[in-house]
Amino acid sequence: MSSGYIIVPILISFILSAVLGPLFIPVLKRMKAGQTVREEGPQTHLKKNGTPTMGGILIMISVLVTSLFYVKDYPAIIPILVLTLGFGLIGFLDDYIKVVLRRSLGLKAWQKLFLQMIVTGLFCHYLLRSQPAGLAMRIPFAKGYYVDFGVLNIPLLFVVVIGTVNGTNLTDGLDGLAGSVTVMIATFFTAAAAGLGAPVVPVTGAVMGALLGFLLFNVHPASVFMGDTGSLALGGFVAACAYTLQMPLFLPVVGVIYVAEVLSVILQVVYFKLTGGKRLFKMAPLHHHFELCGWKETRVVAVFSIITALMCLLALAGI
Repeated sequence: MSSGYIIVPILISFILSAVLGPLFIPVLKRMKAGQTVREEGPQTHLKKNGTPTMGGILIMISVLVTSLFYVKDYPAIIPILVLTLGFGLIGFLDDYIKVVLRRSLGLKAWQKLFLQMIVTGLFCHYLLRSQPAGLAMRIPFAKGYYVDFGVLNIPLLFVVVIGTVNGTNLTDGLDGLAGSVTVMIATFFTAAAAGLGAPVVPVTGAVMGALLGFLLFNVHPASVFMGDTGSLALGGFVAACAYTLQMPLFLPVVGVIYVAEVLSVILQVVYFKLTGGKRLFKMAPLHHHFELCGWKETRVVAVFSIITALMCLLALAGI
């Protein structure tokens, strides 16, 4: 496997994202596609009101255009594109309704879930047809060993995919947080795919490059947010890579931040109800708790990214 096969998609996608950013952000401003910050959130976030959102379109365009150069020779990237772009389109629809049409609730919860189920079903169908090994999963730190849950494989896939997507969405709450965490995970999947000889490196590299380019405009203080368009697309990408490489059991390791964010929300709600109004965390999701503990936004992003990087290294050792 040549180094160009790995490096070129990263560079193409990075350049696209970096060049499109200054052209696209003013368009979002003219559309008045500004983020509305919740008043009950950290007060330091109120100054972000009006910052353009839906920047995830930049990521999706960069990934799609880059992948088109490779899709003919590497059809294995198609299911990853299906889940990434499919969830990204759901996020775009939600963002468009909320931000452009000024309907604050966006898609209803049942509408989001219904669309997510359809996209996940398409991915599952394509994967079962194109992947000879089916839905068997590699066992971390047990080289050459797999586990197959039989009839439970398909419902488990739906739970893992939708859970990962919504975990990524919850992580998108600070400047550069979701992008920084996910670029580490994309790097992990690129290294894993290259090491295993899996022909999906063009799309994992494309996501790496697109995120690096996007972070030029998304790190603190952000000039654009990715919105649900970006966070749902990234969640779809992570879940799709895990299943395409037969590595869903690695997700709790590399996606430890996603898991922590989801658990913090669940625990907060359960504790609140059981104690009659008391809170386990100062605020959920977890990144807001650390902010209210006095951590600067940039520190939370740095620490969460470092934790993800270390867990990705651990996961690489477990392949």
